Amino acid sequence: MGDGDGWVTCDAGHRHWGRHGAAGLLLYHLAPEPHVLLQKRALLSIGGGTWGILGGARHSHEDAVTGALREAGEESTLDPSVVRVHGLIGEHHGGWSYETVIASVAERPDVRRASFETAAVDWVHVDEVPGRRLFPAFADGWSRLRAALVRPVLVVHAAALDGTDGGGMGGGGADRLVRWRDRLAAIGPIENLPGTVADLSYPEIVLAAEDTDPVQGEDGTGVRVVAVRDGAEGLARLVAPRAPDEHRVVVTGDTALRRRAEEAGATVAGPRWLLGLLS
Repeated sequence: MGDGDGWVTCDAGHRHWGRHGAAGLLLYHLAPEPHVLLQKRALLSIGGGTWGILGGARHSHEDAVTGALREAGEESTLDPSVVRVHGLIGEHHGGWSYETVIASVAERPDVRRASFETAAVDWVHVDEVPGRRLFPAFADGWSRLRAALVRPVLVVHAAALDGTDGGGMGGGGADRLVRWRDRLAAIGPIENLPGTVADLSYPEIVLAAEDTDPVQGEDGTGVRVVAVRDGAEGLARLVAPRAPDEHRVVVTGDTALRRRAEEAGATVAGPRWLLGLLS
């Protein structure tokens, strides 16, 4: 028993499990067909016999991601270290909330039950999910959750930041690029990322520079700096999604690049939107 285990009553008078709220992990894998990892609840559990996602009550010291990954690791043999988190969708009831953590794995692991709360664990094709006997709350939210199975990538056109009010981001060449990279690395999760349905997104960040500057790679910051050496065509390739689940949000002020990004299925945001996040 953790300090989050227990019943609470929300402002609407409904009883919920989790004194500090609850969280679950909606894990997906695409190739060769899109599947999600579902848990069949044991008969003695809440909603016994129904299918939903691995999860449970959060402890007082946990955020939603930590709680969901811990619960998934306790209820199944899933190794949380292979999970890549992309976003959060919250369901708020006034005094109690449930957070669904959207995440993916590069390779689909064999996952089995590991606690008395779990009757079975199965990778289920997304088209077959509605055909299962689902936990009611999961069934109600499935259409939005299905649309949230994306991997967000924020592509920042470095040239779009030139001439903006960067808050003392003067200097040129490599020094300026390093400063922008470090500021981008400090953004953290983004609320309501354009073009996505998640409440909170954890995007990969790419800073595209049209030069041959030696500042490339992540350098421990988590921001990937890419030197584009073939001009507009190179940028156009960079803004196009690379995988079926990938959604790219491109920050640029260049009209031609904006058009190419939208044609490729990306969402475009202006430099002022990004500066608002950095302020």
